[in-house]
Amino acid sequence: MAFSSSLAPFFPPSGTFRAHPARRLRADAPGRFVASCLPPPDVVVTREQGKNARLISALEKHNVHPLELPLIKHVEGPDTDRLLDVLRNDKFDWIIVTSPEAAAVFLQGWKAAGSPKVRVAVVGEGTARVFHEVSESDDQSLELAFSPSKALGKVLASELPRSNRNSCKVLYPASAKAGHEIEDVLSERGFDVTRLNTYTTVPVEDVDPLTLNLAISAPVVALASPSALSCGVIDLEIPAWHG
Repeated sequence: MAFSSSLAPFFPPSGTFRAHPARRLRADAPGRFVASCLPPPDVVVTREQGKNARLISALEKHNVHPLELPLIKHVEGPDTDRLLDVLRNDKFDWIIVTSPEAAAVFLQGWKAAGSPKVRVAVVGEGTARVFHEVSESDDQSLELAFSPSKALGKVLASELPRSNRNSCKVLYPASAKAGHEIEDVLSERGFDVTRLNTYTTVPVEDVDPLTLNLAISAPVVALASPSALSCGVIDLEIPAWHG
């Protein structure tokens, strides 16, 4: 079985997949799935429940039969409650956000803190989309001000503009499972970085056996992040997905 971490539109090689109308399993309740039909899937999509729609739509346009099997879910991190106080009581030159989930969690805290004026740097179009509605509204307190030349956290850290002041303060709300490369690079460049682990990723605890049996037969599994691999495939202990 092959793995893919890309959420870009999927273009199957000629003759690789069966030609049939795009059909999929649909979720009828959190953690439970019902089959609208039972053809073997071409690809399993594994993002959190409710966040696979864009990928599923792209696959179906190419008659690729997807199966939705969320392997992970996001939960509060150890610093979730601190975010509100930090935003209320401190000022930052930059807020850096590197994923859509980090963006969503940050916006919740930012609004609860009274929407203080902030300048945001983001990694990736998906992350930027989370901010667009707020940044394009009449309220100009949130400025979407920077994205790196490549959608990589380490590139953002190396390219983030620095003010002429002695201290340039950065708030980095992140997953508890994210590495430390971003803050390390920023610190080396002279930034004063505050990292808050505002969310984390855990495996889905209840997977429907019928859906899982179908998933095992798929030749491709689409993984959106390393945590999907570690939380999903390893914790489920599916032999076919380890080989």
